[in-house]
Amino acid sequence: MFDALYLEKTEGGFSATRRRIDDEELVAATPDADVTLRVEYSTVNYKDALALTNRSPVVRRWPMVPGIDGAGVVEASTNPAFSPGDRVLLNGWGVGETHWGCLAQRARLRGDWLVAMPQGLDARRAMAIGTAGYTAMLCVMALERRGVAPADGEVLVTGAAGGVGSVAIALLARAGYRVVASTGRAAEADYLHALGAAEVIDRATLSAPGKPLQKERWAGVVDAVGSHTLANACAQTKYRGTVAACGLAQGMDFPASVAPFILRGVALIGVDSVMCPLQDRREAWARLARDLDPAQLERITTVVGLDDALQLAPDMLAGKVRGRVAVDVNR
Repeated sequence: MFDALYLEKTEGGFSATRRRIDDEELVAATPDADVTLRVEYSTVNYKDALALTNRSPVVRRWPMVPGIDGAGVVEASTNPAFSPGDRVLLNGWGVGETHWGCLAQRARLRGDWLVAMPQGLDARRAMAIGTAGYTAMLCVMALERRGVAPADGEVLVTGAAGGVGSVAIALLARAGYRVVASTGRAAEADYLHALGAAEVIDRATLSAPGKPLQKERWAGVVDAVGSHTLANACAQTKYRGTVAACGLAQGMDFPASVAPFILRGVALIGVDSVMCPLQDRREAWARLARDLDPAQLERITTVVGLDDALQLAPDMLAGKVRGRVAVDVNR
């Protein structure tokens, strides 16, 4: 038996509880799995918060154990790539949506979804980074691959006080970029400056409808917000600059013009963390182990238990949670 968060449809509509689950139930729910993981840490990401509150149709199979991320030790494996005792991590692949996830003390997963724990990371640090931090690194890699260098000018990070934004600022600042952080939480300015932001701007300057082309400012952009914010960021990006888009906190619409793309050669790169190929995942995690300052990661991170994860979800959706939330599933 083990503890897990458990989501189910009820006569009243929906419930999210902590409950005991036996191994037979886990096996029956995950027939395609070939690795059993003793989970040590998971996380609460924005998508997890949506699932835990049933605010959006994230969960597509019921009942569900949520948790799109997990890290721990392999207990059993019929996959040739992994053996008992191996330390591994997981992000995405529909886990916590269509396949039972990692906000639990045990999970059964497919080995081809797993990444071996990079040297220099443990389960706690890996889940302090989580999908949000891994997505931030994929965005940084997208800018680098398009040739955006520190000497080219400022890089804008939107949704700056959230998980993706916080890690993106820390990574970019350490790499020598001048980072401008956009946030709706003025009280977080000191926090953002401590992560390495050179300037903090009010998200209101980007979140309303704007002109198709605006004054050029950004050499690169990491956007976790979407909607008008993304449209304005594109309109303000310099000639042949690059925008990496990975989120939709403001909305999934994109009320923009083709003008920045055909008149300035701006590149808009979509960054997907869920189905990202293993080669890019491994590169991103190796880079995170090497490039993310452990002290900055601690500044970003709050560690909670399983029960706390349920309570935090509404605050995360309301934009009240700073940085990253790692979950010690044994608390």
